[in-house]
Amino acid sequence: MQRLPWSEYFINITYLVSERSTCLRRRVGAVAVKDKRILATGYNGAPAGVPHCLDVGCLRKRLVVPSGQRHEICRGLHAEQNVIIQAAVHGITIQGAELYCTTHPCVLCAKMLINCGIRHIIYTEEYADDLAATMFEEAGVTIERVNRPDIGNVSYA
Repeated sequence: MQRLPWSEYFINITYLVSERSTCLRRRVGAVAVKDKRILATGYNGAPAGVPHCLDVGCLRKRLVVPSGQRHEICRGLHAEQNVIIQAAVHGITIQGAELYCTTHPCVLCAKMLINCGIRHIIYTEEYADDLAATMFEEAGVTIERVNRPDIGNVSYA
């Protein structure tokens, strides 16, 4: 029996975390890791105590807003934002950590991750946001795309 490499292990966990998502358009999971230890996890969904899109519907979907546009009218936080918030709430620094994510971060999350000191991002699914990629490059954050894991019969769509 062969053990999973660390990167596959953490990417697999991002997909498990994404199963908690309450977004009707895309499930995203993220995990901040330092020294092979999970510091915080996050998935996309509404703030605590606020009705989720699963409960009240998606305004962006109703208005036919294309992916990547009009983030300000979305009730949900992104998975990367929730990683940052969870770390802050629990007094955990993520400076110098790696971020494993199901999807390439958008520009809003890219700016936050840069300021938090995330130095390396590993993701599986593309998200068309050229400015995010440019800002990561300018800030010296390395980005690595890896293959989506094949986890048997479990569906992570």
